[in-house]
Amino acid sequence: MLSYLLVLSVIVTAEAQKIQGVQTDDSCVCKLSSSIWAFPAVRFEGVQKQLQTCEDNLLQFNKKVKDSNARLPKMELTLKNIKTRLNRFEYLDTKGLYNTLNLQQLTEEIDSIYYTAKDVNKKSPSKETTDLLKELSTARKDVENMYKNNIFNLETMKSRLRDLNNRVQTCKTIPEDFRSTCYQRIMSNISSPVVTKLNSISTSYVSGAWGREAKQGSKERFWEHWLVSGNKLGNTIRMYNSHEDFMGSKNYKDESIASSYSHQNAVQGSGTILYDNTVFYQCYGTAEICSFNITTQATKRVELAGAGINNKFPFCYYSCRDWTDIDLEADQNGVWVIYATDENHGNIVVSRLEPVSLNITHTWKTRLFKRSVTSTFMVCGVLYATRFVNTYKEEVFYAFDTTTGHEINTLSLPFEKVSAGIANINYNPVDRRLYMYNDGYLLAYNTFS
Repeated sequence: MLSYLLVLSVIVTAEAQKIQGVQTDDSCVCKLSSSIWAFPAVRFEGVQKQLQTCEDNLLQFNKKVKDSNARLPKMELTLKNIKTRLNRFEYLDTKGLYNTLNLQQLTEEIDSIYYTAKDVNKKSPSKETTDLLKELSTARKDVENMYKNNIFNLETMKSRLRDLNNRVQTCKTIPEDFRSTCYQRIMSNISSPVVTKLNSISTSYVSGAWGREAKQGSKERFWEHWLVSGNKLGNTIRMYNSHEDFMGSKNYKDESIASSYSHQNAVQGSGTILYDNTVFYQCYGTAEICSFNITTQATKRVELAGAGINNKFPFCYYSCRDWTDIDLEADQNGVWVIYATDENHGNIVVSRLEPVSLNITHTWKTRLFKRSVTSTFMVCGVLYATRFVNTYKEEVFYAFDTTTGHEINTLSLPFEKVSAGIANINYNPVDRRLYMYNDGYLLAYNTFS
């Protein structure tokens, strides 16, 4: 019996199988396993899915192309309109009038700072005010030379004027007790929460403010304020005459700041503070500060010139907290307002308010972009800013000392929270605590301990 070797090529598997055959009569008989020709169903399904995905992607891409083609005429029309609108201003650039206008603004700003410094020097002459007057005179000459020599370094000059302005503001007449209780200029510690409580209305009220009467020597009173209508507006402040009543949400009195949420004297935003039986807040829909005296029920207003409002410069570090353009704070030195302006490139501006007349007595300009901050507060004339670390931790990372005009960017004071978002932080000089409205939770912390 003769044996033959049958070699069959299996195309599907790209392999060759050797099969031993046996000759029977005139035929060669061999046993062949058909498993090598089994249909690759798994691989086929995989390829089929890839094809389907590719087809879906092509359809989406085709849709985007069609949508883009539909938008292109509108975009071209918009660009033509922009070019048409800009043509009439082209002469300003070709004739150098843009630089002339900027230099004119710089000159006006120098003059304003110079006359302020001159007035301060007349009332309280010192080496610092004399030096400032000399530096301002030099700055004025430098601006004149910039125009003559056609060499412009506007940003450097603006930064220089900001520093000079801050120094002049620090030299202006400040009450004698400005630093009386501030034995330590910069905070070095924030405790764990010593108070943790839900607001007395509802967990859905995620924006608002709370704290304690901030005037030195005032009786113990706690307050709570919440926002409605898209966490934007308010017209009521809830008052408690003791810490026990506050913790138990009992024996309170709701004081109406305005007759309705849409009244011109209603509260906008969560930057509210209580100082000397008076509520200070942003007036509804305007760049104005309102003060509402709880005893007399009288409301005063003052314009905050240049302040960005209606979510132009809100606190935005983690996620933007709407309606936080203007923040009112209080400390040992009185009432402060924290905001941002176009003129200061969206960076934080700090102004000191005279609580009774609402006159703005001092203004400092910082280099800290307001949208890069979660919240701010004032302690002993020092502005502090916080930023988001994670859902349960916040950090004080920046300070600006109004008594020196110096900025500190190297702070790292972490503190705990119970939720990601912060609507308000304010400091109370009576008990030296920080009060925070944390997504509907009310927290308090010890400082300088």
